[in-house]
Amino acid sequence: MNGRFSKMHGLGNDFVVIDARHAPLDMSESRAQAIADRHAGIGCDQLILIEPSEIADVKMRIFNADGSEVEACGNATRCVPLFLHADARIETKGGLLEAKLIEGGATVDMGAPRFDWEAIPLSYAMDTRDMPVGWEHLTSPSAVNIGNPHVVFFQPGMTMEEAARLGPIIETDPLFPARVNVNFAEVESPQRIRLIVWERGAGLTRACGTGACATAVAAIRRGLVKGPVTVALPGGELVIDWQPGGNILMTGPAMHVFDGEADWSRF
Repeated sequence: MNGRFSKMHGLGNDFVVIDARHAPLDMSESRAQAIADRHAGIGCDQLILIEPSEIADVKMRIFNADGSEVEACGNATRCVPLFLHADARIETKGGLLEAKLIEGGATVDMGAPRFDWEAIPLSYAMDTRDMPVGWEHLTSPSAVNIGNPHVVFFQPGMTMEEAARLGPIIETDPLFPARVNVNFAEVESPQRIRLIVWERGAGLTRACGTGACATAVAAIRRGLVKGPVTVALPGGELVIDWQPGGNILMTGPAMHVFDGEADWSRF
């Protein structure tokens, strides 16, 4: 059961991309986890399956390194038109996305953010712009759904070590029945945000596209910044533009690293 794959990344958030449009591949949690393993597998933050779609150019399925299938991945979405060598309308579990090639990367229409507590989802009703909750010194976060759930803290001076300690505690808190991506943001100016993301099912990553979108939207919603805003992550920068009531536009790099071949029956 040999098949080809591409290794790609967006700002260091890396993917194994498999074209399953003409040769379907059964993907289980254990198989995705084995492929993503950096010691015994190919290694990646997320495994991306490109499948046929009846409503778009392609369907994208996303599996985190822990094998869980998730709804959205902004960095992976930028890689899809590069993989296809064409602009693409992409079906995901989180909705339909439009991705257009630009020099060195892509611009993606990520759709409209959702703020209702049931859409995040949260376990009970509350204001999602200024949530009356906290963990240690982190208080009053915002929650946004960008096809997947995010919580955003505006906290100056967060370190990677602190994010790695608090991220898993917040990710798995009962307040978030579907778990949550945790964003630690510092507003540096009205046009710039610095961001560290603890990604649900993947841990600390060098970049998270939906996290950058969620953080920019939360900051604009609070009046802390105005779009377009540059979001600086450990792996590099994304530009996020959103006007209240509209769709989110995410622009940033995508890179094809190499192609390979694997026997999927070994995983």
